[in-house]
Amino acid sequence: MSYSRAFSFVLALCALHSMAWASDSRFSELTGSPELRSASVLVLDAEGNQIYGKDVDTIRPIASITKLMTAMVVLDAGLDLDEQITITPADRDTVKRTGSRLNYGATLSRKELILLALMSSENRAAAALGRTYPGGSEAFVRAMNRKADDLGMFYSYFADAAGLRAENVSTAADLGKMLTAAEDYSLIRESTTTARMEVYPFRGRGPVVYGNTNRLLKNENWEIELSKTGYINEAGRCLVMQATIDGEEVSIVLLNSFGKLTPFGDSNRLRKWMLASS
Repeated sequence: MSYSRAFSFVLALCALHSMAWASDSRFSELTGSPELRSASVLVLDAEGNQIYGKDVDTIRPIASITKLMTAMVVLDAGLDLDEQITITPADRDTVKRTGSRLNYGATLSRKELILLALMSSENRAAAALGRTYPGGSEAFVRAMNRKADDLGMFYSYFADAAGLRAENVSTAADLGKMLTAAEDYSLIRESTTTARMEVYPFRGRGPVVYGNTNRLLKNENWEIELSKTGYINEAGRCLVMQATIDGEEVSIVLLNSFGKLTPFGDSNRLRKWMLASS
């Protein structure tokens, strides 16, 4: 670790200890515990004050939560969203060897690739976004880490655009900062809350249909403005969201859940506890 990055870590730690949690949120003085199964949990109010926290500073792999950073870096670069990008063998997953319906030769716009990477966690779409960044994938990863530093995410590191490498790590506290930053991008809000999407990546063939990986979008009890799921073995099941609960916007981070449905169950348990305790 470089001296400058180590110094940044110390500054961040000092900031955490000096942070005031005073809040006007109706959820600021909740009692009891929601009994969540995720290893790390963070809930913030609209002002960034902590409503609930559990192991928020532990550094963990974050899997496809990484794709939120991928989208921000692409959008920050001001690249042409209408540019047509063709999937190549360079976009295949050589880490986890996951499959994809975007076969080699599939061609979509950069905007469509962002949509698929975020709403359906399409790995080849994310890889293609990094590959076509000025300077290629290596330059893209450097830009991801610069962005993390700019956001004060001093306990985070990014290793690839899709989040397939276990070296993509962060803390619940850092991801709260990333959620706040992602909220400023209208395309990210749109992409992560799109329930279903049809694309036409192959000339002369019908549509390929994708669905959102966050099943809570189908739950009428939830009002979600932004979300992203993630999973690799090393990270467990992860979910980050910005949602409105009883008229208040909150940010939710759930990391390292065991069981495919646990992040969604934890989200419902958290919401129920917040409403019952407020």
